[in-house]
Amino acid sequence: MLQTLSLFAPELLLAVSASLLLGFGYWGGEDRSGFARYYAITMLVIFAFSSFILGRPEGTAFEGSLIVDGFSHYVKLILGLSAAAALLFSKSYFESEKLERYEYSVLTLYCVLGMSIMASANTLLSLYIGIEMQSLALYVMAAFNRDSLRASEAGLKYFVLGALSSGLLLYGASLIYGFTGSLEFAEIALAVNENGTTPGIIAGMVFLLCGLAFKISAAPFHMWTPDVYEGAPTPVTGFFSAAPKFAAMALIARILVGPFEGITESWQQVIIVISVLSMVVGALGALQQTNIKRLMAYSSIANMGYALVPLAAGTMAGVQGMLVFMSIYVISVIGIFALILQMRIRNGMVEQISDLAGLSTSNRGMAILMTMFMFSLMGIPPLLGFFGKLFAFLPAADAGLMPLVVIALIASVIGAFYYLRVIKTMWFDEERHEFVEAPQSLRFISLVSALLILPILLLPGISTGAQGLITRAAESLF
Repeated sequence: MLQTLSLFAPELLLAVSASLLLGFGYWGGEDRSGFARYYAITMLVIFAFSSFILGRPEGTAFEGSLIVDGFSHYVKLILGLSAAAALLFSKSYFESEKLERYEYSVLTLYCVLGMSIMASANTLLSLYIGIEMQSLALYVMAAFNRDSLRASEAGLKYFVLGALSSGLLLYGASLIYGFTGSLEFAEIALAVNENGTTPGIIAGMVFLLCGLAFKISAAPFHMWTPDVYEGAPTPVTGFFSAAPKFAAMALIARILVGPFEGITESWQQVIIVISVLSMVVGALGALQQTNIKRLMAYSSIANMGYALVPLAAGTMAGVQGMLVFMSIYVISVIGIFALILQMRIRNGMVEQISDLAGLSTSNRGMAILMTMFMFSLMGIPPLLGFFGKLFAFLPAADAGLMPLVVIALIASVIGAFYYLRVIKTMWFDEERHEFVEAPQSLRFISLVSALLILPILLLPGISTGAQGLITRAAESLF
């Protein structure tokens, strides 16, 4: 019992905090949303570092259902910090739109709890529980603005298509259980190594990966992404772009190199197909967008394709590459959405790319930061986005997957066009709007995110520490 408590103290902290906050918000009488937000942010920051405060304990609990290792420690660090940032930059938007409610903070805590269970899943059952806990919170968050038709439509689309993905996931899990006789990853791995590539196991694995591909909005399971990104409140869209994608990608990595390590040749083909489709659909779809939130939706589809490239290698270096790429991507999108939330004129929020026209004249600091983030997503050196793509593509090249790497490079070149279009609009078009002064919280998050993608993080001490964390995380899976 004490071992379980020590291993899962971070999750218990989130569960207890969310439950207490829910009761406090309901019985508190007056509006408690401000207190709830800062309390939730504090708990998320503590959650992010709790594994390191406790000495990074490792082991399994609940009869092997959940596992705590170096991989889960690192994933939870990123999840906690990105969720805290997303919760902080939602404050000004919800206040101005009169949507400030304590329930949003509670939903964020429950969502991160589900993502934490995903990161530590060691059986098919705990995997499903984590995904559904995360998804149920996200469905409500997408439709949080009940008075908006777009938000209601976004929540409904996300829910209906999410139910479809859950069906695919459950069907795949049931096939795997039927043909291996176990729900535990370790025993599934033994059965796979003994039986090899039987049709039942392959079919179950494909359905499982298709269900998870929906969670990262990878093509051809991306159809919900543009509409949900555009319709959901902007802070919710920013949250969607970061933590849930990282959690789902981490879960995919744990499954591929865990229970299915013995049939790498089989799942490698599935990952390559999903990766190529995501990169092509994301790059070509973004070319037609005029709304910056829809642009970021297609950008996320393409970037999930890039993140799958190193996983296709099936090596420890591939897992490291995915973690490096996703960490840098999360930082970049948090900064971008903090800037998108600053696109406010006297009449309210604006979301069109053309609304950024002449930003270099009216708000040069904001234009410089947005340019940095766009260059980082393009992979332009010396910003860290370049090293993210470098670490993502090298493992695939080393594994002999050069055609996949070439497609990824071509998609990156196409992607550079729509990122450069945003930069051109800011620096060379005539001024269209003058944005009102942004709240300090938004400026703080965008500035910190910009500093984190600067090459200063490549200094020996900092880079060695970060690389050490990621290396230990990848090693714990093998």
